[in-house]
Amino acid sequence: MAEQAQTLPHWDMTVVYPGLESESFQKDFTDILDSIEALRETFDAEDIRLTEGLEVDEAVATRFETVAGDFNRLLDRLETVEAYIYSFVATDSTNEPAQAKLGELEQAKTALITLSTRLTAWLGSIDVEKLIDASDVAADHAYVLRRAKVEAEHLMSPPEEALAARLSVTGSGAWSRLHGDVSSQLMVSLELDGEPKELPMSAVRNLAYEADRDTRRTAYQAELATWEAWRVPLAASLNSIKGEVNVLSEERGWQSALDLALFQNSIDRDTLEAMMEAGGESFPDFRRYLRAKAKALGVERMAWYDIFAPMPAGGRAWGYNEAAEFILEHFGGYGQRLHGLAQRAFDERWIDAEPRPGKHDGAFCMGLRLDESRILANYQPSYDGMSTLAHELGHAYHNLALAERTALQRETPMTLAETASTFCQTIIQKEALKTADDAGQLFILEAAIQDACQVVVDISSRFQFESEVFGQRHDRPLSPDEFCQLMLQSQADTYGDGLDPELRHAYMWAVKGHYYSGGRSFYNYPYMFGLLFGLGLYARYQQSPEAFRQGYDDLLSSTGMADAAELAAGFDIDIRTPDFWRASLDVVREDIDRFEALIEAAA
Repeated sequence: MAEQAQTLPHWDMTVVYPGLESESFQKDFTDILDSIEALRETFDAEDIRLTEGLEVDEAVATRFETVAGDFNRLLDRLETVEAYIYSFVATDSTNEPAQAKLGELEQAKTALITLSTRLTAWLGSIDVEKLIDASDVAADHAYVLRRAKVEAEHLMSPPEEALAARLSVTGSGAWSRLHGDVSSQLMVSLELDGEPKELPMSAVRNLAYEADRDTRRTAYQAELATWEAWRVPLAASLNSIKGEVNVLSEERGWQSALDLALFQNSIDRDTLEAMMEAGGESFPDFRRYLRAKAKALGVERMAWYDIFAPMPAGGRAWGYNEAAEFILEHFGGYGQRLHGLAQRAFDERWIDAEPRPGKHDGAFCMGLRLDESRILANYQPSYDGMSTLAHELGHAYHNLALAERTALQRETPMTLAETASTFCQTIIQKEALKTADDAGQLFILEAAIQDACQVVVDISSRFQFESEVFGQRHDRPLSPDEFCQLMLQSQADTYGDGLDPELRHAYMWAVKGHYYSGGRSFYNYPYMFGLLFGLGLYARYQQSPEAFRQGYDDLLSSTGMADAAELAAGFDIDIRTPDFWRASLDVVREDIDRFEALIEAAA
């Protein structure tokens, strides 16, 4: 249709600076570097460092207020400059000036990491409860201070922490950038419709959504062959990053990289185990879904390249403009604030939607200036494309709710970062189902279950894989073949007989950039938490919409000011027992039951 051929929007960054070479950008970039140095001088003047026997008095409270204010103001400015530079890298990784500026900024940020560590060490050496009582600013940052007290117990000596921060740029940071650059620049050779093609990896992976099975199979085989050709440097990257995390976790006194990740995500092992237990119980239900989808597709058993295949009937195309209109209408049904946020995003060109060479795969939302965000997508004219837009707009809504907080108060763990995105995605799903006929319902249900399958089953496989990698990496680096074997075993244990064992994806360890983050390990289970927590909150919204709205915005604005269990308790939710997670998964089971029934009726 004509709308599918429309030019998809690129985000507008000129409202921030005219360009990377502009005088205004260069001035602010230099000011950021100078401000980092000025903050170091303030830290020296206020003697913010590990100090034994320091009693909290009015002078100490004033010292904290001075450095906290300077830190927050610098972080606000840094967010904008960094997001601006990254907007060029994410949409064109071959942009050498942008890559150079990003590298320069990352180098400068090592000093900021060192200062953050100094502040943590200083807070760890004083009575933070007395500080909270002595200062309104400290009271506003009480949760941050109490977390700093715990984190201080897991610090190496100040010189070691400073060295680790400096080395991270040429260590895990460099390996992570290598993966991002390689994966975004990969060109894949394949034959489509009898003609040889060379397409960017992101475009080839998007072929997994094509209706024609031969096209999907061809893309899958070409993708695997390309990852295999790059497996040696990518395995070196993964080994180096996981090795560094293991060493630093041990030196800082964490029992494991997982314990560090749990702390970073503001949950405990009881919560994780309760959620994973409920998730594991749901695997047979997701396998039912996969077998039902195989029947609908007319295949004996699902292959990996069938996971994202569209349903054979009922799958209408959603052009970008049509998707925007639908989202605006039904976000408006929830509330004017959500509608207004989405309207700004579309009108002010916050979204970069066109897939193209050099652009990063997938989708994300990043904060730009307090209540203003930018969304990267690789839009396909489908319900899934619309659903992804709604998801990322949910992140932007979360950023809006956080705008009233200071930079230190806005630091949200991954577990809670998916709350608003899941909620907004669910709004669109439920509204799309209301007006769809049976064929349309089948398609929408499949998209929702497919997403849940990824977040519960595939995320579980990734969690299992990463756990095994961290365990074995203690002894030695792993070979590319060993990474492939661990990945296939993880997929076998989670997908089970829902997928053809000969047609899984051995190179998902190379695909997913989340494995390549040195600062954030186990970048997987928080997505499951986010989905199931968001579904649970949506159920509460349905019970009492008016009462829910104010409490919900308060929750979103407080995700950096309380842990997950405390925030959940505000809605009478206990996340440390499997029952809550089972209840959220029951919502998905109902969808699977309906999906199976529609498949049978259509047979």
